[in-house]
Amino acid sequence: MEYDRIRTFINSFNADDTGLLGEIHSEALSASVPIIRDETREFMKTLIAMKRPEKILEIGTAVGYSAIVMAEAMKEYAASSEKDGSDEAVNIISIEIDEDTAEVARKNIADMGLTDVIRVLTGDAAEILKDIEGSFDMVFIDAAKAQYQNYLDLSMQYVHSGSTIICDNILMGGEVLESHFHVEKRDRTIHDKMRKFLRDLKDDDRFVTSIVAVGDGMTVSVVR
Repeated sequence: MEYDRIRTFINSFNADDTGLLGEIHSEALSASVPIIRDETREFMKTLIAMKRPEKILEIGTAVGYSAIVMAEAMKEYAASSEKDGSDEAVNIISIEIDEDTAEVARKNIADMGLTDVIRVLTGDAAEILKDIEGSFDMVFIDAAKAQYQNYLDLSMQYVHSGSTIICDNILMGGEVLESHFHVEKRDRTIHDKMRKFLRDLKDDDRFVTSIVAVGDGMTVSVVR
């Protein structure tokens, strides 16, 4: 596919992760753990450099790779609290449904020296999002795609005008481009939900939204 050639070309300009972060990246790929793609990583760094978020909410931690990438970018570009060890010092709250995966993430975060920057909460994001505290400048949604609309709506109580909400993997490996009947029957429900989510998000006057062909596709929405 031509797009694969474009991705390869773009990534030829991107430096690979090094050191411990490179090991986390390699181990995740070897274990088939879904993590953000290289071009997505670079785009997220650019968004953080542009927006300078002080607080980020992440839905879908996996092994902590994306949270670590965002935290490192925040350390470089964003203001941070001086109240080390307090709730105010936690810049990223990340939610992971699987306890074993969350423990791997916590270890990776600790090994990177970022336990005072990233807090991993374990459980169903749909429940956790009903009862957390704080306001967030950026929300990164990278979890169960069938729940994207629910996660987005629940996140709205924690954002403000100017907050950025990013949803990853919205192209579903290109499957979302296909018509309903060209998709395997077992995948049609999630296919239709993602199509509806994208249509509704673009029509939602709470946001200014772009659908971006970066990685496996992303939506970038700014709260009005």
